Order: sequence, then structure tokens, then C-alpha cells
Amino acid sequence: MQCQNCGDATSPAVNECQRCRTPLGQPAIAPGVPTYPVRGLGTAAAIAVGVASLLYLPSGLFPVFGIRFARAAAEREDRDLLLGAAVAEVLLTLVFLLAVLTAAVLVIIWTWRVRTNLEAFPGALPTLSPAWAIAGWLVPFANIVMPARVVANVARDSLGRRGAPALVGLWWTAWLVFNGADRILAYLDEQRYSRLTQWPRSETEFATYVRYYQDALGPRVIPVVACVVAGASFIVLIRRISLAQQERIAKAAPIWPGHPGGVVPPPAPASPTTGGTIGT
Repeated sequence: MQCQNCGDATSPAVNECQRCRTPLGQPAIAPGVPTYPVRGLGTAAAIAVGVASLLYLPSGLFPVFGIRFARAAAEREDRDLLLGAAVAEVLLTLVFLLAVLTAAVLVIIWTWRVRTNLEAFPGALPTLSPAWAIAGWLVPFANIVMPARVVANVARDSLGRRGAPALVGLWWTAWLVFNGADRILAYLDEQRYSRLTQWPRSETEFATYVRYYQDALGPRVIPVVACVVAGASFIVLIRRISLAQQERIAKAAPIWPGHPGGVVPPPAPASPTTGGTIGT
């Protein structure tokens, strides 16, 4: 006997498939329970997460460019170069925030869909309602734990033995490190920047800007690495979960194309040939 979901051989000695946890004799998708397509949305969410992660690099590592700006400003005693550096960093941060907002919208919708699809998977045992797939990202303090719990639940019930609890842990740990380190460093950098001379005139005052960017560079490596790890691991999770769910949903697709969830009527009988004589 084979599992109707993953196709693995099953044993009557156990009540469920040892690979995907589908109960013996149960279909891949429970009849009458709606499901949502996730492959296209998962691809869009993965791309958005990747773009946002990459866009953080020039923002997070801006001190590399800031050092050059500050040295050039010190050599020429040109305060406009320092102002240009500050404006450039703000613009890079705004572009990154826009990418994060786009990725957040797609990820929240994707999370809700993949969690809702579990309702149609026989053998799935979700511990959190689909509402937490949205609220978990938005509610303060709850968003420290709930998104990881929802995604871990989805990974377990979507991937079975192919699940990746370690990958979920890696993603969420890196995400928390990135968020915490980025916010702390942004606050500390703002405090240090506010103590600099606003309109430097002497070589010594210009040199303080060079030291400011030099001192900021080392700590910025922490959120940059954490961002790359979080983004890469989450992309893998999104792709694997989306593919597994879409393959499972496809097993319940109707044979006749163009009639989802319906019955294709039999072809109409051919009409008599025009111009003929009936009964002859």
C-alpha cells in the first residue's frame, strides 16, 4: 500500500505515513476544503526577500564609503562632501525600507496562505490559527516568537520528514540578531554623530568624521552577516514549502482542465446532417 500524498510505501502496523504523516487511506487533500495556490506568490516573496537583503548591504556597509567621503572632505576642507555622505546614507536607507515593506506584504500573505492550506491536509496538526499568520508579524512582542512558530508548524506539516526545523531556527535567530543589532547600532551611531562638529573648519574637526566612520564599520558587520543568513535561509524555506504544498494540491486537481471543482458534462450528440432525408 502506498501513501496517496508522497507515494511512500506504508505499513498496516502504523496509522500514518512515516514520511509525510498523512493517515493511511486518506487522500492528499481533504475533499471540499479550499486551498490556495502558493507557488507564484512564494516566488514573488522569495525574490522580494532576496532584493531587500541585498539592498541592506550598501546601507549597512555605508561606513566604507563614508570613510572615503570624510577623507576627501578633510583633504579639501569641503563640508559639502560630508553633507553629501549623510544624504546618500539616508537615501540608501529609504530604498532599503521600501524593499522591506514590499517583502513584508508578500511574506505576510504567503504565510497566511500556506498556514490556511494546512486545514486541507489530512494528518496536519497546526497548533496556531491562521489569524496568527498575520497577527504574529504585526503584534508587538508577539512578533518576537509567533512568526517562527507559524513557519515551523507549516514546515513540519508541509514537508514531513523533509522538514527543516534547524533551518527555521537558523532563519529566525539570524533575523532577531539582525533586527536587534541594526537598531542598537543605529541608535549608537546617531548619538555619536550628534556629538560631531556640525560645521568643521580645522583639519582636526574633519578628522573626527573619518574616525566616526572607521569606528562604525566594524560593528556593522554583525547585522550585515545576520541579514544575509536570514534572507538566504528564509528564501530556501519559502521555496521548499511552496513547492511541497503546490505538489500536494496538484494531486487533488481535476482531470479535466478548465473545470476546477466541477464535473465536465459529456459531449453533446452529433446533430443530423443538414440536407438529408430522415427515415430514408
